[in-house]
Amino acid sequence: MKIVLNKHPKRAQLVQILMELLSLEREAIYRRLRNEVPFTAHEMVTLASAWNISLDEIMGVNVGAISFQMRTMNYINPSKEEADFLQYVIQSIEHVKNFPTTEFMDICNKLPRQLLAGYDYLNKFHLFKWQYSSDKEITPFSAISISKEKLKITKEYYRVIKQVPNTNFIFDSKIFYYLIKDIQYFCSIYLITEEEKEFIKKDILDLLDYLQEIANNGCYPETKNKVNLFISQLKIPTGYSYTFTPEGNICYIHVFDKFEIYSYHSEMVDNFMAWMQLQKRTSVQISEVDVKSRIEFFATQRQLVESL
Repeated sequence: MKIVLNKHPKRAQLVQILMELLSLEREAIYRRLRNEVPFTAHEMVTLASAWNISLDEIMGVNVGAISFQMRTMNYINPSKEEADFLQYVIQSIEHVKNFPTTEFMDICNKLPRQLLAGYDYLNKFHLFKWQYSSDKEITPFSAISISKEKLKITKEYYRVIKQVPNTNFIFDSKIFYYLIKDIQYFCSIYLITEEEKEFIKKDILDLLDYLQEIANNGCYPETKNKVNLFISQLKIPTGYSYTFTPEGNICYIHVFDKFEIYSYHSEMVDNFMAWMQLQKRTSVQISEVDVKSRIEFFATQRQLVESL
C-alpha cells in the first residue's frame, strides 16, 4: 500500500484518516498497514474514490499506463461536497506553506485563478465564460449570481495561495490580448453591458498594477513570498501546473477552459516538473531582472486594456 503511505506520510495522521474513512478500529488499520490483513475490495474502492486515484495504483498493479483523474466542479454554486473539497484545497495549502521548499508553477494562456480570485468583476467574468460554455441556456453577465459560500471560499483561497513559499508563472505573451478579445466579443452580442465592461476594465488595470509590483520586487507584497514572472516567447496552447511539496507532488493539465486533469504518479510528476522548468529557456523573466522588458510588457498590456 505504498500509494496510501505516500498520500499521508505521517503514520499517526494516516491512521486517523483511515479509521474515519473505513469505519474501522485503530488496531484493524495498523494490521492492514503492516500487511498482516489485506484491505478488502470494498475498502480499496472506498480509498480510490475518496482520494481520486485509480484502483491499479492503489493495488500496486503496473499496467504500463499512467492514470490521470478529473474532478468536475460547479464554481458558481458548488454543492456541499464540492465546497468541502475546495475547503480541503485551502487547508492543504495552509499546511504546506510551512515547508520552505514548497513550490507552485503555472504555465498559462489565460489568467490563473490564483490571480483572478482577488478581483470581483474579473473573477465573475471568468465564471461567466465558464457557465456560457457549460449551459445550453444563454445567461447574460448581469444574471450570474455567485453564492455567498463560493465568494467566501474565493477570498480565502486568494489569501492563502500567497502563503506558498515559491511561485512561478509563465504567461503567454498574448494573455491579456486574448482576454480583451473575449470581453469585446461578449459586448458585441450584448451579454455584457458598457457599464459592466468598465468595471471589468478597472479590475484588469488594478491587476496589472499588482502584477507590476510583484515583478518589481519579485514577491507577493502581502507575504513577501517569492514570485517569478516569465513571458513566453512561444505560443502556449494549453495550461499546465504543478505543486511540489516534501509530502507529495501533483501535476495538472488545464482542459475544457474550466477543469483540470491531474496525476500523483511520481514518474509523471518528475517528468512534468522537469519539462515545465525547461520552458523558462524560451521565456523572458520580467520579475526583478530585465527592467526594459518589464516596462515594455506592462505598457503594452495597458494600451490593450485602454482599447476596450
